[in-house]
Amino acid sequence: METTKDIKKDVLITIKGTQKVGNEKDVIEMMTTGRFYRKNQLYYISYEETEATGYEGCRTTLKVGPHDKVTMTRFGPSRSQLIVEQGVRHQCQYDTGYGSMTIGVMGNHFDSTLSEQGGHLSFGYTLDIEATVATENTVSITIKEILAN
Repeated sequence: METTKDIKKDVLITIKGTQKVGNEKDVIEMMTTGRFYRKNQLYYISYEETEATGYEGCRTTLKVGPHDKVTMTRFGPSRSQLIVEQGVRHQCQYDTGYGSMTIGVMGNHFDSTLSEQGGHLSFGYTLDIEATVATENTVSITIKEILAN
């Protein structure tokens, strides 16, 4: 029987990201392995980026909760941190690969069924540069525990 202590697991992570700019829509889907853990009542999802995402050599960590909030931090050659909180606009640093810039991040959707067994997380946000909306984004993540044979 598991207690309320912090958990740490190897998991299968499925990510679907959609980015909309004007009438054009780009969808990226990937499946990877990573770590899923709970610490101080927050859930963390951590995985290595690949060449397919354009951030090879980087590690991305998502800190989930509380209060409909996700902090997405990328470590490595391309560093960035985005804070997505429903109904709140945050100023965040984003590394484009050509330099760092400040962008606005407005959270407009948040849904989480994460538990110690894994679950699903989805959130949506708009990015703006100098108060002009640049992209509309949605991210959907499913966490499944890797079971040992």
